[in-house]
Amino acid sequence: MDIQHIATKTRIIAAGALAAATLAFAACGGGNDTDTSDAGVATSAPAATSPAAPTAVGDATVAAEPTEPATGTIATTKLNLNTAAGEDYLAAIPGFSDRMVREFLEYKPYVSIQQFRQELGKYVDDAQIAEWEQYVYVPVDVNNADAETLMQLPGVDETTAGELIAGRDFASNDAFLQKLAEYVSADDATAAASLLATE
Repeated sequence: MDIQHIATKTRIIAAGALAAATLAFAACGGGNDTDTSDAGVATSAPAATSPAAPTAVGDATVAAEPTEPATGTIATTKLNLNTAAGEDYLAAIPGFSDRMVREFLEYKPYVSIQQFRQELGKYVDDAQIAEWEQYVYVPVDVNNADAETLMQLPGVDETTAGELIAGRDFASNDAFLQKLAEYVSADDATAAASLLATE
C-alpha cells in the first residue's frame, strides 16, 4: 500500500469522524437555544417579532397586523351583484363558468341575499352558494334589508341585525353607520360603508 493511498484513507476517516462529532453536537443543542425538535427546523425566533401569517379574505390574501387582525377588508374584495359584469365574476371567482355568469346576471337586481340564494339554489347546492358568497354581496338598503342581508356586513350577527331593524328608520346611510358602530368594531363599521346601497 503506497503513501498516497494511506493519506487518502486517513482523510476519509477524519471526515467521517468530523461529521459524527457535528451531528452529536447538534443533537445536544449545539450550545444555543435553537429548538431542533421539529424535524430539524429552527424555531427559536420569538413569535412577537415574526410577521403574522397572511389571512385569506374573499378572493385576496391580506397580511394581518401582528397585534390586531385585519378586519373588514373583505368588503373591498367582494363584487356587487347588481353592478358586476360577467368578466368580473370570471376573474374573481375560481372555477366560475360562463353558464353561471348568465344565471347571476339573469336575476338582477337583487334586493336580498336570500333572493340570491333562492334563485341560484335552482342550479347548485347550499355549499356552493356559500362558497360564492365569499366573493359577492347584495347592496344593503339600510331601511329595508332583511336580517340575512344585514348579516353580510362585517361583525353583524343575528342579534345585531335584529337591533338594527328595530332602530329603523334611518335618515341616511351615515346615521345607520353611527348606529352600527355601537355593535361592531370601528374597522368593521368603516368597511360596512362599501356594502351599503347608494342613497
